[in-house]
Amino acid sequence: MVLFFSVGFLVLFLVMSGTRFLVLRLEWVSALSWQVDFIAAARWALSLALYGGILLGLTYAVLEKVFAPVAVLCMILLSLGLTAGIGHGLQNWSNMFSPGADAVRTRTLGAPGLILANPVRPYGTSVILLQGPDEPSRTRVVAVPDSPMVFQEEFAGLAQSLPPAPFNSDTPWFLQSVAIDLRLSAENLQNRLAGGPSAFLLYAGSLVFLLTSLMFVLRLGVWPLANFFLGVLAFRGVLALETLFNSREVQDVFAAFLQDRLPVSLAAPAIFLFAGLIAHLYSLLIHLARRQGRNAIV
Repeated sequence: MVLFFSVGFLVLFLVMSGTRFLVLRLEWVSALSWQVDFIAAARWALSLALYGGILLGLTYAVLEKVFAPVAVLCMILLSLGLTAGIGHGLQNWSNMFSPGADAVRTRTLGAPGLILANPVRPYGTSVILLQGPDEPSRTRVVAVPDSPMVFQEEFAGLAQSLPPAPFNSDTPWFLQSVAIDLRLSAENLQNRLAGGPSAFLLYAGSLVFLLTSLMFVLRLGVWPLANFFLGVLAFRGVLALETLFNSREVQDVFAAFLQDRLPVSLAAPAIFLFAGLIAHLYSLLIHLARRQGRNAIV
């Protein structure tokens, strides 16, 4: 159990860090150092590894019939340790590169004559920056399919009706929303980690406690694959709730409701702990009821 969870967590983190890094490099042409790009990708992947690692660990525990309290305690300790260790390492790595060092290592992508086009739709609208990415608002050429190319000395808005820009993503909104929520979750974890060990352990511990309480979802049906997809939906709901509870509007609602009786930063962890406790009690009652039913049959 320990080996499976640790290896699965690290493999998921490394694979998704590389994938996210490539996605960030292809999203837009910018003059950023590769260290900053990789750190942002690694923090995003760390949040995904936290959710995905716990889901895989719970699935393994259910399939191998691991004693539930042992599996839950194991995943709580391992996930908190791995998340804190990797997050602290990324924070130290980012602090190693001061603005001056970043300026030395900054490498501008592109040059005069840079062509911006969507590789997914190669026959769409393209923009040629004659001055390069350093001055994107200067002279440019807009190439529209089945139309003459348009030369603009200075970009001050659209002088004519052009097709939509080709740089938007065709990724389904469901996947985009997951990526956005994971990025916000990574920011929440990073802020708690920067606030000190106690703030991080309280927030991440309550979140992991809630996630591990969803083991009962993976036992609802007789088909393991169907149970896994139910677990994915349940974890997606927790991710959405985490984003909701940490939004500015909901934080203002918490502040107005609590009225300084409790720090606002403790509102979301308290909800996570309460919901996780209810779920764990539900799982315990279901286990006792099934055990009593088997004893009655015998």
